[in-house]
Amino acid sequence: MRSLFLSILMLFVLASQAFAVNPDEVLDDPVLEQRARSLSTGIRCLVCQNQSIDDSDAELARDLRIIVREKLVEGLSDEEILDYLVVRYGEFVLLKPRLNTQTLLLWILPLIALIIGAIFVLKTFGNAKRREKKQTETLTKDEKANLAKILDE
Repeated sequence: MRSLFLSILMLFVLASQAFAVNPDEVLDDPVLEQRARSLSTGIRCLVCQNQSIDDSDAELARDLRIIVREKLVEGLSDEEILDYLVVRYGEFVLLKPRLNTQTLLLWILPLIALIIGAIFVLKTFGNAKRREKKQTETLTKDEKANLAKILDE
């Protein structure tokens, strides 16, 4: 039973480290290959959508990996390659969208939600303190006299 558990565990560990890059795609220059790998981890597979092209086995991901490597060999910079892909496939091709007018709301919305949440919490606790303070100050003169009488006894 223990060996079965270890075998299954090994499969999960090995599967998590698998890359979809085929040996025929690998560039001869290790520096360019490293740049290709780092670029590929930030480019979305348009078929799988939640994977980078480096992790995807889809044909389109393979085509994108080849395009990235071809553009590297041509001498383009990383930014130029990303710009080329964005022009061709749209901003969605990037796993981490850039800050521009189209994605401004995407970047600002979490900040707005945080500010609204902080205001809500402050108002809620502020109102609770005011209610508590108001309740302690609402005794009439007769109630105060009765309370003093009870405390004296």
